[in-house]
Amino acid sequence: MDFDLILKGGYVIDGSGGPPFRADVGIIENMISAVATLDTARAARVLNVSGHYVTPGFIDAHVHGDLMLLADPIHRPALKQGITTYIIGQDGCSFAPGKRSTIEYMRRYTAGFNGDPAEVETDWEGIPQYLEKFDRKTAINVAYLIPNGNVRIEVMGHDPRPATDDELKAMQRIVREGMDVGAVGLSTGLDYIPSNYADAREIAALCEAITPDDGVYVTHMRAYGRRSTIGMEEVYDIAARCGVACHISHYNGPADLMLPLVDRGLALGIDLTYDTYPYLAGSTILGMVALPGWVQAGGVEATLKRLAESATRTRLHSEWFTQDAPYPHEQMHLAMVANPEWRWAEGKTVTVAAEEAGLSRGDFIIDILLASGLAVGVVAFRAGDRTEDDVRAILRHPSHMAGSDGIFCGGFPHPRGWGAFARYLGHHTRELGDYTWAEAITHLSTHAARRYRLTDRGSLRAGYVADIAVFDPATVGDRSTYAEGRTEAQGMLHVLVNGCLVLENGEPTGATPGRALRRS
Repeated sequence: MDFDLILKGGYVIDGSGGPPFRADVGIIENMISAVATLDTARAARVLNVSGHYVTPGFIDAHVHGDLMLLADPIHRPALKQGITTYIIGQDGCSFAPGKRSTIEYMRRYTAGFNGDPAEVETDWEGIPQYLEKFDRKTAINVAYLIPNGNVRIEVMGHDPRPATDDELKAMQRIVREGMDVGAVGLSTGLDYIPSNYADAREIAALCEAITPDDGVYVTHMRAYGRRSTIGMEEVYDIAARCGVACHISHYNGPADLMLPLVDRGLALGIDLTYDTYPYLAGSTILGMVALPGWVQAGGVEATLKRLAESATRTRLHSEWFTQDAPYPHEQMHLAMVANPEWRWAEGKTVTVAAEEAGLSRGDFIIDILLASGLAVGVVAFRAGDRTEDDVRAILRHPSHMAGSDGIFCGGFPHPRGWGAFARYLGHHTRELGDYTWAEAITHLSTHAARRYRLTDRGSLRAGYVADIAVFDPATVGDRSTYAEGRTEAQGMLHVLVNGCLVLENGEPTGATPGRALRRS
């Protein structure tokens, strides 16, 4: 047999859970055609990968590449870690479906974590046209979750009340249309507006529209950390109402609380999984963690209007800023600030930046949010939220898969976007032994492929699409830090997406063979 490409002499970890084994990998067009000894086979090209591991490409189960991948289609942070597919549409907030006004709201509201790159024009009309923006135009693949926030705005605007039966039917129709054009599930972001106005009845009704196609309900829960029981009880309720498969986004907190909640869900018969990233700090938008809910009600314009009123400032100082902050200001770093005149504060804690501005912390928060139209991102630690031992226990559970929760905007982003997958390989596998190499590949690729029904990916065997990572097990690892979050990972030699080399000898080729992976 003649091949287009042979990866010669490496050790294959195929995603089945078995240990590495010596084999060559033969590729024809975009498919893996043979995993065997191919000493006598001919190929248009042969790459010597001796001493390296050859694995299925990694699937980032939770990441914010919805706009930033379009702005940066080669996307070195992913390629340098062996990531070949992003699951986007996370946290109930994305850029389809919806009228132009809905999408523009989401661009403004989520700019602190999704970015708002001026070079990406909103010129699509729905999910099919949005997904076309990725087809053969990006280096990696994407699969899409329907964001419930968009759906709710389309039917109810920012009204905080429960949905009526007629409104539920209208939202179900929108979700059904999304599934029909290839979405893999539904997402909620129950800390964000307007997702947090949806109750279990509403979410279960939307999930009824995805269950006929085995779609997955993916949720940023209503509560995490020490309050995770609240969030998980709602997940149990939703699953009981409609039988949907459930996946928890960025599941982190005290392991002695978190893992029994997962096991309880499994014991209840729920098809339950989760993703997490191997860091102690989180990252989100400043307004969500630094303002009470009543200020944020109604969305961006309503929030800005309130913040501009002296009565609001007075009330916040008397009722809110006098309390302990949910995320301590002295441990909250400003990652992204939209207003150039305030960009000097990026990389500093809220406490330090406020002191340098000559303002109280409360006045600083109000002023920087007003100046930036709420588009301010943060990296934040919460005391007692989780320890390294918690992280290690949570990543070992069989329901776990890797998700970076990567954010690619701002001058001082969280290091997870550039390092999470490499950290799993270098720190947690090679150095700490939390995984065997085979287990690592299962958690970084195979589990997510199964979860999102990507039936021809996540394994390295004949008949599967050639999404492949080749790395040096002795050197692969993360180098990004909280101080330098944009530092690229090391140790990745080659990456193939749909049979095409997108990383060769550690450098991007410039190829853009990525696809929008429709539900199959």
